[in-house]
Amino acid sequence: MISYRYNKGVTLIELLVVIVIVGILAAVAIPSYNGYMMRARRADAKTVLEQVRAAQEMWRAERGSYAIDSGATAEVRLQTTMGVPAPPVGDYDWNFTVKTATTFTAQAVPHTARQAGDGTLTIDQNGTKLPAAKWTK
Repeated sequence: MISYRYNKGVTLIELLVVIVIVGILAAVAIPSYNGYMMRARRADAKTVLEQVRAAQEMWRAERGSYAIDSGATAEVRLQTTMGVPAPPVGDYDWNFTVKTATTFTAQAVPHTARQAGDGTLTIDQNGTKLPAAKWTK
């Protein structure tokens, strides 16, 4: 009588090949995912800056000039009367860097370590967005 031996297990080489493949996939996927998450969190900052700009334009249409005064009073007025969200929004704080009757510049500054490398986003009364590369991604 002839007896055949069947191997029903996984060899060490097969196991190592699977581990290497999973490692390569993880090495590609994790940085891509982190970049995606950074861009998604940046969207919060873009949205709030567009809201600030729209609120300033509404304020100017109603009152003849942009919301200006010392301290954080202009920001509070935009929040309470124009619906701008209070800082922080997501991983960013927003604020005014220049306040005059005819010009303004608002910026979103990251306040968390995970977004710190993203840098500051800026918008002005003309809709000029800086840095431009981060607004298009």
